[in-house]
This record gives sequence, structure tokens and C-alpha cells, in this order.
Amino acid sequence: MTDQISIRKAEPQDADTIACYNVQMAWETEQLKLEPQIVQKGVQYIFEQPESGFYVVATCVDKLVGCLMITYEWSDWQNTNRWWIHSVYVSPDYRRLGVFTQLFAFINELACQAHNVSEVRLYVERHNHVAQDAYKSLGMKPSGYVIYEASMQDLRCGKV
Repeated sequence: MTDQISIRKAEPQDADTIACYNVQMAWETEQLKLEPQIVQKGVQYIFEQPESGFYVVATCVDKLVGCLMITYEWSDWQNTNRWWIHSVYVSPDYRRLGVFTQLFAFINELACQAHNVSEVRLYVERHNHVAQDAYKSLGMKPSGYVIYEASMQDLRCGKV
């Protein structure tokens, strides 16, 4: 079956499936219920604003079976981009068949061709050991950084 998997940059007609997969991924990994309409708009934004990033998809025959998003972070320390992997999802029937490995190889090739990418990074939910093992098997390693965040609600925008 893995010989039937094709990897390519996503196209606008893939947006509905990508949005659906993002909703499923958030629930599976964090039991987080996302609003499908908001996710749909967020996915569409990437297609309308390609300077923000791009999606890569895995297909089997004509079925989209996996996806991920790349966003960019400028490093003034290195004078290059870092690519961040987000929203990784592989359809349950295609898991453990090397789909993510193929997606990862594809983005690595794109990053090498770009000549201005210093690193490919991702963050993973700390209890998602299956994903962490998959990333380690591809040569990724923990970065040593801990991510902190503050939502605009946490910051009480405009409220003191």
C-alpha cells in the first residue's frame, strides 16, 4: 500500500479535508473540540496568504490520507528561516505505514532546495509518546526549549 502513496504540496481543493483532519487531530491528541468553521477559515488563509506557510498532503490513489502544515519563523541569529511543522495528521487506516516518513522526507527535500532554511522544527504534546517516538526515529531530537504561551484572554487585552 505504501507504494501507492504520493506526496505533494496541497492545493485549494484539499482545504475541506485538511480542515476536517485538523479537527480530528485536535480531538485525538488533546481532546480539544475545535470549531470547524473557524478551522476551515484558518486553512483557507494559508492558501490565500502563501507567505504564511503551506500544506503538504499524502494521497493514496485519489484519497487524501495525511497532511501537515509548514509555517515560517525568521531567525535573526542565523539569518535564515526555520520551518515549523504543524497539524500533522494521518488517517487511521494509513498509520504505521510510513506516511509521515514520506511527508517528512518531502519537506526536508523542499527545505534543502530552498537554501535559506536552517532547521525544521515541531512541537508535540508532552504525553504523545507515539508521535515523539516517530519523530525520534526520523532523526529529530528534543530541542532543549520549553514553550510558554499566553493567550490574549490570559493577557486580558486592554484590561489592567
